[in-house]
Amino acid sequence: MFPLGLRSPGGNRAAGAGAEEPAPYGREAAAAGPLPSPPSPLQPGADAAPPPSPGGSPRSPCAPSQPPGGRARQLGPPGALESSAPSAQGDPSPPSPPRRPPGPDCRAGSRGQPCLRARLGGPGARLFGWLRERSLGRGLFVDPARDNFRTMTNLYGSIHPADSVYLSTRTHGAVFNLEYSPDGSVLTVACEQTEVLLFDPISSKHIKTLSEAHEDCVNNIRFLDNRLFATCSDDTTIALWDLRKLNTKVCTLHGHTSWVKNIEYDTNTRLLVTSGFDGNVIIWDTNRCTEDGCPHKKFFHTRFLMRMRLTPDCSKMLISTSSGYLLILHDLDLTKSLEVGSYPILRARRTTSSSGISPRNSLEVLTPEVPGERDRGNCITSLQLHPKGWATLLRCSSNTDDQEWTCVYEFQEGAPVRPVAPRCSLRLTHYIEEANVGRGYIKELCFSPDGRMISSPHGYGIRLLGFDKQCSELIDCLPKEASPLRVIRSLYSHNDVVLTTKFSPTHCQIASGCLSGRVSLYQPKF
Repeated sequence: MFPLGLRSPGGNRAAGAGAEEPAPYGREAAAAGPLPSPPSPLQPGADAAPPPSPGGSPRSPCAPSQPPGGRARQLGPPGALESSAPSAQGDPSPPSPPRRPPGPDCRAGSRGQPCLRARLGGPGARLFGWLRERSLGRGLFVDPARDNFRTMTNLYGSIHPADSVYLSTRTHGAVFNLEYSPDGSVLTVACEQTEVLLFDPISSKHIKTLSEAHEDCVNNIRFLDNRLFATCSDDTTIALWDLRKLNTKVCTLHGHTSWVKNIEYDTNTRLLVTSGFDGNVIIWDTNRCTEDGCPHKKFFHTRFLMRMRLTPDCSKMLISTSSGYLLILHDLDLTKSLEVGSYPILRARRTTSSSGISPRNSLEVLTPEVPGERDRGNCITSLQLHPKGWATLLRCSSNTDDQEWTCVYEFQEGAPVRPVAPRCSLRLTHYIEEANVGRGYIKELCFSPDGRMISSPHGYGIRLLGFDKQCSELIDCLPKEASPLRVIRSLYSHNDVVLTTKFSPTHCQIASGCLSGRVSLYQPKF
C-alpha cells in the first residue's frame, strides 16, 4: 500500500539507523541494504500461469463460528420444510415427508410426537413451525450466511464500476488505505498528502476532509466503533477521532519513534494495538484516555516488522516481516510484555511447559511456503485474517521484485506431529500469481465479510477471487495440495496502479483506491 521505492513528491527518507531498527522494504528501506535470506529454502508449490497485465505501462514509483457439519441444501418454499426435532439422544432428524393435509394420520415427529403443524393448526402454522425449528437450530438451515451466499455470489458476479460514484481525490495524493465504519455508513480514505477523506458510500457524497489530520502520510485507519476511529501516520503518531466532532482530534498518541503503519483493536479489553517501522508493537489503554493521550506500554519488538494483525477472537497475533518471516504469538495475553531483539532469541523462547501445553504468548517463527520461490526469499507486504479466524491471507513479493503472489494459509491447531519437531500452524491451501505492476508499492487486499471471496489489487483494477467457482466456504473446499484461487470477476476502472481495496461490511459494494488518488466504488448493475 505504501511506496517501497524512493519516496514520492514528499522527499526521500530512510528509516532510522541502529541495530534494532527495522530494515524497511524498498521505499521505506532504501538505505538499509539487502535483506537477509530466510533460514531455509522454501518448498516449491504448484506453478500458476501468470495473468495478462492490464493495458497501459506501469507507473514507475518515485522510489469462528463452528463450521456446520455438511454443505447446505437448497432452500425450498417455507411450507415444504417440516423437519422433525432431534431425539433426546441426539439422533439425526428423519427426512421430511411429502406434504399432505393435516389429519389424524399426519406423520409424527421424533419420538412419536405429533408434528408441529398438526398441533398448532391454522394457515401460518407451517411457516411458524419452520421458523421455530430454525431458531432452535433443528431445521435444514441454521447458518444464515450459508442460506444466502448463492444470492450474494450472484450479486458480486454482476458487480460493475458505478459511473455515478467515482470519487475523485486527485489533489490528495495516493490512496493508501480504505476503511468502512462497522455499520457501513461512512467510508474513510487515508491519503498520501496528510489528509483523511470521509464519504457517504451509498450516495457517494463527500462528507468531510480532514485536511491536516497528520503532518505526514496517513497510512492506516481503524474504527473502534460506529463513531470513534483511529489514524496512524509517518509522523510517528496515532490520532483518535469522533465522527460527531471532526473539527478537532479526540487526542494524539505519542510512543513510536518511526513510521506507524498498522492499527488493531481488541473490542473485549478496549485496547488499541499499533505497530511501526521502529519494530515496536505498542498497547494503548483507551479505557483511560484523556486529551493528553492514553497510557501505553511496549508489548513486543522485532526487526524488519511490516504488518501486525489480531485474529477475530484476539487469541493470536500475527506479525509479518520484510525478510519473509511470519511470527505467530499463540494464546495471546496483551497484559504482558515481550522484549525480543533477534530471531535466534525468538526461536529459543518458543518453549512448552512440563505438561506439554504452550504458555501464554508462546512464539512461533515460520517462513511460509510461496509458490515459485526457491532460494530467492520473499517479502510479506500485506497481511489479512479470515473473518472467522480460519486462515491468513498474504501478499508476497520476491526479493528480486519480479514476482508477486497472493496466498491463503489454513490455521492448523493442535500439538506438533512429532514432539521434537516445531509446530507448523499454517498450511498453504490456495494461491495465485499477481500482475507485477507498480513494483515497489504495497497492495492491500481483503476478505469479503463472510470470508468466501478475496478482493485483490491487480494492475489498474481489482480481481474477485474464490476458493472455487461457486465461492464456497474455505472449510468446504480444502484441497489435499495447494491449488490455484479461482478468478470470479476482474474489474478495471483506474488509470493508475491500484494500491488498496475493501469490501463494505453491510452492502454489496467494493471500494478501491489507486496511486493517482482516485477512489472507485463497485456495485451490482441491475
